[in-house]
Amino acid sequence: MADSLDDLACQLKAFAAARDWLRHHAPKNLASALIVEAAELLEHFQWMNEEQSRALAPAQRDEVAAEMADVLIYLIQLANVLDIDLVEAARGKMRINEQRFPVPRP
Repeated sequence: MADSLDDLACQLKAFAAARDWLRHHAPKNLASALIVEAAELLEHFQWMNEEQSRALAPAQRDEVAAEMADVLIYLIQLANVLDIDLVEAARGKMRINEQRFPVPRP
């Protein structure tokens, strides 16, 4: 998956560069855009109960997938700008969580 994320990061950087958008990719701007897209993702689940949120119609699922992609794209672009390895950051966070939340012993 790391290679896939690296590949996507390169594609996103080239896409933005070709359109002269990199000058707008300040961390603050990307973090703001990420939050907006996350809110648009959440909007699809507003007023649903748990069961409904697990049983999306195909069209709803496609719309949710598009919003999830937007969130991922902005997160990867933010990581690019800040030179953060997202996979390594996630692994580090998991190590911290393993210490904070140990598996209960019977």
